[in-house]
Amino acid sequence: MNRKLVLFGLLILPLLLYVYFSMVKHNSLFLPVITKNINELPEGKTLDGKPVQLTGKISVVGFLGNDINKRKEAIFNLNQKINSKYKGFTDFQMVMLVPDGDQQAVAALQESLRRMGDISDWRFLFAKPEDIKKFYTSFKVAEPLDANAGNDYVFIVDKERGLRGRQGKDKKGKTEYKDGYNTFIVSDLHNEMTDDVKIILREYRLELKRHNGPQRTKREI
Repeated sequence: MNRKLVLFGLLILPLLLYVYFSMVKHNSLFLPVITKNINELPEGKTLDGKPVQLTGKISVVGFLGNDINKRKEAIFNLNQKINSKYKGFTDFQMVMLVPDGDQQAVAALQESLRRMGDISDWRFLFAKPEDIKKFYTSFKVAEPLDANAGNDYVFIVDKERGLRGRQGKDKKGKTEYKDGYNTFIVSDLHNEMTDDVKIILREYRLELKRHNGPQRTKREI
């Protein structure tokens, strides 16, 4: 009897949860796709020379522009509210696009982040400003980039390069829409983005269990 209960908990329950999460399109259970098939990351380089791409990853994507000091506070907010909470999850990454030429400023920023803890999920990609702007256009969002190819928002992109956000009714029945999260508003990160990242990570975890059965990942939600 105990063995059957264990098998039910390991095999059947995750499948039932997946079906439930798939059917109920509510912000607390499912994060809607706002824009499908955004472009892959533009051609560029990272400080360590390692490749980075969106396909196959759950990504938080931001655009720093060429004034790194201007957005240093925003990066620290993201590191504290999002990266520190979800770092280490399989296939999760923080991708920041930066105009080519600001490598020295980003290297100093990385050093500051490293003193706060693990930054292995951070990716800083240097690309041409015109390529960054073209890439951003594929998001089809209301928030514009400034003249320096940056803004204060970050975006959640799923493994199929779908932009995720809030669209529909909130828990109180009010209509809401959110395609990005303001990094200078701590409540935007703490109260909304934290929950939304957790939702999409849970969604993929249930999908993984449905296809492959229970298995250990880098971290559990």
